[in-house]
Amino acid sequence: MGSVIISVLQEIVGTLLIFVLFFGIGFILNMLVKTTWLPTVLYVALVIPIGIWYAWKPDLSLGQNLAAFFLVWFFPLIGGAVGAVGSGWAIRELRRRGYRMF
Repeated sequence: MGSVIISVLQEIVGTLLIFVLFFGIGFILNMLVKTTWLPTVLYVALVIPIGIWYAWKPDLSLGQNLAAFFLVWFFPLIGGAVGAVGSGWAIRELRRRGYRMF
């Protein structure tokens, strides 16, 4: 029972860290490159296919691999996507409200 709680807490903390990581990277990229949705495009083009490729590794059986992928990688992948989209939204809102440095 205790290890299950620890695993769930690790999943939550990992998802939050991935969210903050991709939000921060996206925010900095948006400020430097002056594009709004570049981090989201990069996330969809690079990170998600790598995660899916990991799910289909041939050294494990398909059922075990998909279950492990869903339980361990699904929520961090979603958290990263939300962080990338959130950075684009934040930059867009800051530009709309008159902050020219963004």
